[in-house]
Amino acid sequence: MTEESGNKWVLMVTAQTPTNIAVIKYWGKRDEKLILPINDSISVTLDPSHLCTTTSVAVSPDFTHDRMWLNGKEISLSGGRFQNCLREIRSRASEVEDDEKGIKITKKDWEKLHVHIASYNNFPTAAGLASSAAGFACLVFSLAKLMNLKEDQSKLSSIARQGSGSACRSLFGGFVKWIMGKEKNGSDSVAVQLADENHWDDLVIIIAVVSSRQKETSSTSGMLETVETSMLIQHRAKEVVPKRIIQMEEAIKKRDFPSFAHLACADSNQFHAVCLDTTPPIFYMNDTSHRIISCVEKWNRSEGTPQVAYTFDAGPNAVLISHNRKTAAHLLQRLLFYFPPNSDTDLNSYVIGDKTILQDAGIQDMKDVEALAPPPEIKDNIPTHKYKGDVSYFICTRPGRGPVLLTDSSQALLDHKTGLPK
Repeated sequence: MTEESGNKWVLMVTAQTPTNIAVIKYWGKRDEKLILPINDSISVTLDPSHLCTTTSVAVSPDFTHDRMWLNGKEISLSGGRFQNCLREIRSRASEVEDDEKGIKITKKDWEKLHVHIASYNNFPTAAGLASSAAGFACLVFSLAKLMNLKEDQSKLSSIARQGSGSACRSLFGGFVKWIMGKEKNGSDSVAVQLADENHWDDLVIIIAVVSSRQKETSSTSGMLETVETSMLIQHRAKEVVPKRIIQMEEAIKKRDFPSFAHLACADSNQFHAVCLDTTPPIFYMNDTSHRIISCVEKWNRSEGTPQVAYTFDAGPNAVLISHNRKTAAHLLQRLLFYFPPNSDTDLNSYVIGDKTILQDAGIQDMKDVEALAPPPEIKDNIPTHKYKGDVSYFICTRPGRGPVLLTDSSQALLDHKTGLPK
């Protein structure tokens, strides 16, 4: 390690990685340590301008140990998952030279050097919005850039997988398949891109954040209990999912929304049925989740063809996928009719992300929300219930790109001189 005129140095990389939502779910592992799944899964990557993790990683000979800060708070890196990722990346590190700073780091040096990591999610952590997926994907992607790894994204995905299973799918944009693999060492359990984010850019996604609280049963413990106690999970993994994977790949390839919607809804419902079949049963959805499903199902039935697909991960938040902008505007009208904000809530903070969907829906302020007519699929003689305040907020987004490096130093989360959080 050389340094110019004995000056201290910090070398840093900042990256941004999206989260993803599975439309064919991953639930259950065949190997807990390596995080190898019992079935393939398929996901949609969400636009990182609305949902992402930003991570800065820095290295310096002055750092005495590896440290990490998540959303401004220092957290321990002693957990096996962090250690697995760090070990795998260090073992693949290459030589790095920075002529401007007079730095040369050899492959051997990386074994002795320590890193500082700062990570920030622009959405709730551990609330069923795949924050760990974006987080570990960003950690692996940024460290791989810092340490000059030569591996391609699929190879990197097998490292990210060891941090959080779903993280492997966040290393690509658009539509992504996580291949379960057959090898005991997990070498063939990798993510591949099925189509990029421009392949089906008509789709609009609205997320109803029903609760941003941490869930009672983590995905890790939930999966373990399901595999140990559910009879349904074996049938799902062996008989149901393999057929659905083929059908979903075909639906995405052909941009066949009715098939896509049918498969996404059915797979989400079966995943939650498997959670209920677990001993003790796991309840990720709540009454508001069920009301959103009912609203979508009634609308889809009344139209005779699916307008919207719904899917829920391990939490109560609804991810609603519309087949175009016009449908998304009609969906938002329905959601605001049934789930208006509390009187003291600002509409600007109640609908976030791509606010142009609000304009398409003809909604500018709370008066417009209050003036919304009941959806036509409601029978005239049935009184309509409204559930004010039951949704925390809505995020309007779309399919998005994979990870990118951020070159603007103002976006870095660590100080370029000290390597400590700004």
